Amino acid sequence: MSHKLNAHAKQAETIIKNLEKRNMEGFYFDTAAECTRAVLEAMPKGSVISWGGSESIKECGLMDGIHNGEYELIDRSEAKTPEESRALYARTVLADYYLMSSNAVTLDGELINIDGNGNRVACLIQGPSHVILVVGMNKVVTDIESGIARVRNMASPPNAIRLGRNLPCAATGTCHDCLAPECFCNQIVITRRSGHTGRIKVYLVGESLGY
Repeated sequence: MSHKLNAHAKQAETIIKNLEKRNMEGFYFDTAAECTRAVLEAMPKGSVISWGGSESIKECGLMDGIHNGEYELIDRSEAKTPEESRALYARTVLADYYLMSSNAVTLDGELINIDGNGNRVACLIQGPSHVILVVGMNKVVTDIESGIARVRNMASPPNAIRLGRNLPCAATGTCHDCLAPECFCNQIVITRRSGHTGRIKVYLVGESLGY
C-alpha cells in the first residue's frame, strides 16, 4: 500500500467512527472497483433504484453495474415533459435505494451538499428506504466552512462548465456567490446526523472521484 493510500485509510477510520456517532454507517475501499462491487452486493436483486446527478457514481463504474444488474431503475433522464419529471420524482421518493455522492465530508462525519433544484438533497433527507453515497477521499475536508468553500470553488465551476450554464464561476473558475438566473447553488444542506438507523451509508474510496 502506498503512503498516500495508507493515509487515506487511516483518515477514513476517523471519519467512519464519527459517522457512527451520527447514526450513519461508513465503509472504506482502496479502489473504486472494490467499492462498486460492495455496493452492488448490498442491494438485493429486484430492488428499486434511483440516483441523483453524480459524476462520482459514473466514474466508479456503479452506473454501469446497476444497468447491467437485475434491478428496477427509475431514471429521471427519461422524462420528456415537466409532468413526467414530476411523476418520476414521486416514484423516486419511494425507491428502495437512492445512489448519490456528497459534495464534501468533514473529518467529523458531517455531509455537505449544495443543490440546484433540491431533488438530490431532498432524497438524502427523507424518502428512499436506503441512501448510499460514494465519496472519493478528494472530497474530505476539515470542517463545514472549508467544505462549503470547497464546493463553491472546486466543484461548482467545473459543473457549471459541464452543464453549459451561463454563470460567473464558469467564466472565472471561482465562486462569485451569485444570484444568477441559472445558479445551481440554491440549497445548502448540512447532514449532521441521520434520524433513521441504517438508512444512510457512506462508501469512502481512496481515489479521486467527481468534482
